[in-house]
Amino acid sequence: MFNLNISSPKNLLEGEKLYDLIIIGAGPAGLSAGIYASRKGLSVGIIGEKVGGQVNDTSSVENYIGFEFVTGESLAESFSKHVKSLDIDMLDNAKVKEIEKNGTFKVKVDNYMTYESKTILIATGSKSRKLGVEGEDSLYGKGVTYCAICDGPLFKDKVVTVVGGGNSAVEAAIDLSKIASRVNLVHRSTFRADKILTDKLETIENVSVYLGHQIQKINGNSQVESIDLEENTLKTDGVLVEIGYVPNTQFLEEVTLNERKEIVIDSNNQTNVAGIFAAGDVTTVRFKQIIIAASEGAKAALSINDYINNL
Repeated sequence: MFNLNISSPKNLLEGEKLYDLIIIGAGPAGLSAGIYASRKGLSVGIIGEKVGGQVNDTSSVENYIGFEFVTGESLAESFSKHVKSLDIDMLDNAKVKEIEKNGTFKVKVDNYMTYESKTILIATGSKSRKLGVEGEDSLYGKGVTYCAICDGPLFKDKVVTVVGGGNSAVEAAIDLSKIASRVNLVHRSTFRADKILTDKLETIENVSVYLGHQIQKINGNSQVESIDLEENTLKTDGVLVEIGYVPNTQFLEEVTLNERKEIVIDSNNQTNVAGIFAAGDVTTVRFKQIIIAASEGAKAALSINDYINNL
């Protein structure tokens, strides 16, 4: 895992200022929205826990247009520099505790400050659901990954273990079987994936399925070497965890969420609360990718600009 220390833009949020837009979240969706909104002439403030969001934790990015290869750390730095160039007010290393609406929106932050805005964009992203086993954290970025699309190519001609039983896990196993020497798929119960996917999985010779098993431990020093199941140990060069995501929506009260705790939005990124918009991995948008989050942030900013023009 990277220990990234990206410096903030020079302007901090102003407690006495009424912003046109406060963006909660400083990942690709939030930063992209900030750039688009600022260029539209809106006064913008961004509040985030970590500039760049989960991009910082990605070892390599090979599917972001314009970059054949870039580390997550470098891509996050590029995002940050672009935001700085527009002198957008930003408060990082900060967590929003509550949003109140009383004419305008009041955003209460864990630094005991409250900031005011005409509109809100929630772009707090999500975090991968973890296995919670020994070795998972210490070997993250050393063979443990949570993104098949991002890190799948790293397992070319290697053995990789996929964990999960839903569509994402089975699709990942199918895709990885094309480049890996062997794919193990481990799931604690029966498949939840669509039958068309599991039927296809059964036809692939270099995939071994272990249903009714759970990983007890991930072994390795500088790199993943094996996993312990209940009764045996499997050699593997990597562990891809595909057991879902946890949206960062814990602080929200009035905004409608779906059964997965994702924010429900319309085609304009509007939530059920007038003036509150959302973008990126925290929403019901299906695919959780850097480029999609960035584009959703841009779309949300344009929608917010239209909304403010009609106030």
